[in-house]
Amino acid sequence: MHARYVFRETWVIPSPPEAVRAMLVDLERYPEWWPQVRAVVKLGEDDALLVCRSALPYDLEIVLHAVSRDLPTLEVGLGGDLDGFARWTLTPAPGGSRMVFEQEVAVRGLLGVASMLLRPVLTWNHRQMMRGCRRGLSARAT
Repeated sequence: MHARYVFRETWVIPSPPEAVRAMLVDLERYPEWWPQVRAVVKLGEDDALLVCRSALPYDLEIVLHAVSRDLPTLEVGLGGDLDGFARWTLTPAPGGSRMVFEQEVAVRGLLGVASMLLRPVLTWNHRQMMRGCRRGLSARAT
């Protein structure tokens, strides 16, 4: 069994797109500013393993594969506990950068089964994760 999730958010961060890009492609520093990213292990030039935990008491192990690191669009393929992609589109905006986050994933295994009953809770958990990202990026950008 699997469940599909589609997320989209738009933020303004007080830093130019080039500076935000630099923060987003520097995966090994994520735990310094994104509280829900517990660990990052570089697996190769284009690949890394992220261990994430948001508000719920479980860890996600997500394998990232760089698809694009060039502005305006940064994209990674996702594997491990999630299959799909995550994409940031960064453009100049008054006061900094407009960031559009898009993610489409399939969740398999026990989490996929749990999604049948817990979809609202898991969606809330993702929002908490992204709130930590927005706050961390904003604080680091100023």
